[in-house]
Amino acid sequence: MGQCPPMFLLFDEAGKFMAGRVLSEAESSAQVELDSGKRVKVKSANMLIKFEKPSPAEFMAAAQAASQNIELEMAWEFAPDEEFGFADLARDYFSAQAPLSEQAAMLFRLFESPHYFRRAGKGRFRKASSDVIAQALAAIEKKKLVALQITQWATELGAGQCPEPVREQLYKILFKPDKNAPEYKAVVEAARATHTAPLELLQKSGAIASPYLFHWKRFLLENFPKGTGFPALAAAAINETDLPLANAQAFSIDDSATTEIDDALSVQGLGSGTITLGIHIAAPGLAIQPGDAVDQFGRTRLSTVYMPGYKVTMLPDALVQTYTLQAGRDCPALSLYVTLDEATLEIKGHESRIERVSIAHNLRHDQLDAIVTEPWLLDPSFSHENEPQPLPSLRNQLSFLYRLAKDLKAKREVVRGKPETFNRPDYNFRLVGNDGAEPQGHETVQISTRQRGAPLDLIVAEAMILANSTWGSWMAELGVPGIYRSQASLAPGVKVRMGTKALPHAGIGVKSYAWSSSPLRRYTDLVNQWQIIACVQHGKTAALAAPFKPKDASLFSIISSFDEAYSAYNGYQGGMERFWTLRYLQQNNITELEASVFKENMVRADTLPLVLPVMGAQNLPRGARVRVKLGEMDLITLDVSGKVLERLDTPATDAALADGAQASEDEADDEEVSGPIAIAVDVTEPSETTADNPAP
Repeated sequence: MGQCPPMFLLFDEAGKFMAGRVLSEAESSAQVELDSGKRVKVKSANMLIKFEKPSPAEFMAAAQAASQNIELEMAWEFAPDEEFGFADLARDYFSAQAPLSEQAAMLFRLFESPHYFRRAGKGRFRKASSDVIAQALAAIEKKKLVALQITQWATELGAGQCPEPVREQLYKILFKPDKNAPEYKAVVEAARATHTAPLELLQKSGAIASPYLFHWKRFLLENFPKGTGFPALAAAAINETDLPLANAQAFSIDDSATTEIDDALSVQGLGSGTITLGIHIAAPGLAIQPGDAVDQFGRTRLSTVYMPGYKVTMLPDALVQTYTLQAGRDCPALSLYVTLDEATLEIKGHESRIERVSIAHNLRHDQLDAIVTEPWLLDPSFSHENEPQPLPSLRNQLSFLYRLAKDLKAKREVVRGKPETFNRPDYNFRLVGNDGAEPQGHETVQISTRQRGAPLDLIVAEAMILANSTWGSWMAELGVPGIYRSQASLAPGVKVRMGTKALPHAGIGVKSYAWSSSPLRRYTDLVNQWQIIACVQHGKTAALAAPFKPKDASLFSIISSFDEAYSAYNGYQGGMERFWTLRYLQQNNITELEASVFKENMVRADTLPLVLPVMGAQNLPRGARVRVKLGEMDLITLDVSGKVLERLDTPATDAALADGAQASEDEADDEEVSGPIAIAVDVTEPSETTADNPAP
């Protein structure tokens, strides 16, 4: 008796066609050996065609080739309207005696054409309607055209040319990509083909016409996707004449470009032995109500965004101009009156009022810092020629405020455990010809300095710290929650936290600290102002009347949102200050600068707000002064590096330099230059002037 020829089986394995030799077969399954030697169990429902020859590999290859000759339109015409099997359609299409190879070819063709034939089971199909086919064919044709377009765009990008559709989607492609978009796919394809990073590829192709606009539009995309404009918003009107008019004549101290004037000061009682210091804060919280339209919008923006030459305000300009403490007006204000002994400066008490305050003057740092110096304040006989008004009339008040500020600072330093040191100045940026309009990146930049701790700076800083700490403690005494900033200690790595409890702030040296002095430009301050207003109006029952109650979940939500937004805004401000610093170097053809080492291979420019990595500083101590040759600058990544040309001090000073540098570590000690926007970051609390009166 001769040996039986082998039997082969074509079957469906999880949507994939396979063929092999049948080893054994039972009623409901079969054991099949594949060409690879692997053995699988195949259920009867998945068995499609049994054949004796040729080999499985040859059978499959021949069927796949034959399937491509089947005309889908004709097969669709032959197919019945009801459900059918592939073998039935093969006999109708080819012939009544269609061999197994043609049946397999029909199976493969039907399976790969779902736009013509929908699968109805293993080897079973139902033809699609003519409308569905038309839509599917159109979609397939569109997909082919899109694929061709992607290839064309990728080719252009690889050749250094940026197609306009890619240019229009530049910022989305880089920062918030739709990975199914053809523009994104073209960039990915070109980047792979050229072995170039997407950002570098787009730079080389000319997609980024303006480095400044690159940063600006990226910031808008991430933080203001709907733009920076304001909807039509109106706060509830208040009758200002219902507010009592204070006896004080107040004055503010800000930079010339400041329009959101939040705070002003007054001094009464000079020469009487008892001084009343007035700290007057703009009071938009009287008009804006928690939950109204302006509040809801402010809660989304959370802070004014500052950058050189421009700003995006938290509140609509009309409302800001209504409540800013503009000279020549009686302005609604939340006032803190602190009573002091004129001789000892001991604080005797404090009182808070809601009132109108006459703003007599708006003093400006940049105009007066060179005049209002320590000698001018401490020596009545010291004077300048042609001192501008109103300085002569304010001299006694400013002198007292400076004396008080130094005393307050000294007392805080006792609590801190070490003095505050401000070894670096603040830098002011001015874009010539900008006039407050949105910059374009080509403006001429001017950079000037304002020394932190200068008399006017110190006066404002200490007054705001006094107000924020006094109001913070008062809210806590009345059981009214607020938004506080705290720092457990000055130990390295202990950061400033925000919370709803009145905890000590070691960095400032106060027992509690609640930002309350900038309600026109920080949402946390507006929230605290509502709470303080409730304290003024309701006293011991304020906890019941305040908009936010103890353990109010919305306060925690505000803190979380504010922290995130404020960090993003400050990061952008730092990045743009670095951008304009690099532009300043370019515009003035500065290729070398003097700097100080502040950590390994990192230096800080002596007269510019710039830190950068350098070669040749690895063995120099912190504080060593060097001359640095600048390398190439990249205004997109904001990268610049350099190399040390020479040391400007002597090695004999190394120990003193290291000791002096160590003593100033309460200033920025964690600066870095990295990432698309490289910025210097202060890990300790900034001076109150910087925190509450950032340069506009």
